[in-house]
Amino acid sequence: MKEGLIVNTNVSIRMATEADAEEILKIYSPYVTDTVISFEYEIPSITEFSRRIKDTLQMYPYIVILEEKHIVGYAYASAFKGREAYNWAAETTVYLKQDCRGKGLGKKLYLTLEDILRRQNIINLNACIAYTSVKNVYLSNTSAIFHEHLGYSKVAHFTKCGYKFGNWYDMIWMEKILGRHPNVPDPVIPITEIQAL
Repeated sequence: MKEGLIVNTNVSIRMATEADAEEILKIYSPYVTDTVISFEYEIPSITEFSRRIKDTLQMYPYIVILEEKHIVGYAYASAFKGREAYNWAAETTVYLKQDCRGKGLGKKLYLTLEDILRRQNIINLNACIAYTSVKNVYLSNTSAIFHEHLGYSKVAHFTKCGYKFGNWYDMIWMEKILGRHPNVPDPVIPITEIQAL
């Protein structure tokens, strides 16, 4: 895989490695401790987070965006479901440093992720998103709005299925279709077999 795709003079996107785990975990941790965007209660260890990156990269892309050579966000895909018939669908995830939101970096990450997934022959993208009917300091539904702006549509709504910080929260699934659904789809190509970036 190429080292990276230059977005502009200060920003680049590249494939993550296990060595990035500590830096990426610093981005993810506030989403666990201070928000309901993640339904996790405890911050994973660096070892666990490194394993997650390694496991993802067996089949799917896990990319990071850098400003001035520092990781400020990441995005990855994972299996939508474990059965073979779901191979052409993937779950997408994106996180940015808290002070880097609203600068278009999440969009750059997701569009790059989509391009890679298309080359893997994945057609359906699905995002699992925490949602609330009553906004509070832990959740404001900005993730749902972000996905909608990128062409995702809500396809499912689960009521009060997550409990965190003393409140019940909903979860929605949003979906984006990358292309047509042929009668016989091309096999999905593992990320290890394509030159993604």
